This record gives sequence, C-alpha cells and structure tokens, in this order.
Amino acid sequence: MSLNAVRLPANEAVRESSSSSQSALSECVSRTVRRYLADIGDTSCDEGLHALVIREVEGPLLREVLAFHDGNQSRAAAVLGINRATLRKKLAAHGLL
Repeated sequence: MSLNAVRLPANEAVRESSSSSQSALSECVSRTVRRYLADIGDTSCDEGLHALVIREVEGPLLREVLAFHDGNQSRAAAVLGINRATLRKKLAAHGLL
C-alpha cells in the first residue's frame, strides 16, 4: 500500500483485492472514461481527452486533499508530492484560493 493510500476496513480490503486487480480509483476512472467515450462516440474532444480528464480530476483532488488537511497547504502539498508554490498555483487556476 502506498504511503498516501487510505486504508480500507479489513472486510472491504478483502472484497476489493479479490474482485479486481485494479485499485478502486483506477476502476472508477476506467469506468468513467469508457462511459464518456461511449457517450461521445466518434466526436472528437476539442481540448484532447487527456487535458479534459486532468482538468476534471485535478480540481476535486486538490479540494478534497486540502479539506482533509484542514486547509493546511504545506501538508496537502506534501501528500500530493508537489511543492507548496505549485499547489497554490494549481489552486488559483481552479478558483480554489
């Protein structure tokens, strides 16, 4: 388990590991991307799928990690593995400052 992972209760951890080789987060992303691709069909994504996914995921990620650490940007940045200045730049870009 990585340092920043949330530990599941024992019964959930067993269920997770036996039902899939992917993490819950990875499975959620896979399912959502498959659904998105099915919805848009052959229509191209103007900004590119990678940019779209990063934009949609990064804001909630930053918001949740910051909230978990009671607004402490230094701790949030450390957990995210980024510099505090980079965190502030990203928070500003997402309108979270």
